[in-house]
Amino acid sequence: MADAEGNGFRRWGVDPPPGHYGSAERSDDTVREDAAMEQFAEPEQPGAPTHVAVIRHPLHPMLANFPIAFLVTVIASDLGYWYTGDPFWARTSLWLLGGGTVMGIVAGIAGTVELLAVKEIRRRTASWSHFVAAVMLLSVAAANWGSRIEDAEAAVMPWGLALSAMCFVLVGMAGWLGGALVFEHQVGIIDDD
Repeated sequence: MADAEGNGFRRWGVDPPPGHYGSAERSDDTVREDAAMEQFAEPEQPGAPTHVAVIRHPLHPMLANFPIAFLVTVIASDLGYWYTGDPFWARTSLWLLGGGTVMGIVAGIAGTVELLAVKEIRRRTASWSHFVAAVMLLSVAAANWGSRIEDAEAAVMPWGLALSAMCFVLVGMAGWLGGALVFEHQVGIIDDD
């Protein structure tokens, strides 16, 4: 167990190194680091303005509904193909993946511009978590779509279905984090005014 004054150093008759917690002297670098970290110790205020909007309505949440709907239903059409063997379901999955990937890229561009343009959004951990989950989702969706372009039916089993299940889970993660940004952090809710 460390003592409060030297973090265990003084107990053994050794002075802590300069700049170490509990030492009497602190280096200029340590003081600067402490001052820089103080900004992160402040609690985040709820709310952040939006810059990518149409008539003051944030564009990213409007566009994100399309890839969510498309990519969630891919697993249903894959299961439909697996159960019936009807090529209609394999073609449906191909089109849903294409639409979901393209609309996801469009929504992702709007979201990335918003993330990089607004300091209040950029500072939130949930924003970066949402960004990473969305990039992973788009990567899996694009790989799934690309694997089906040559032969939509042959690509469904087993890897297409596995990638569709992965998309389903990643849509849930990205959607949950995006919802947290809006409902808990109130991103895009307040005006710049």
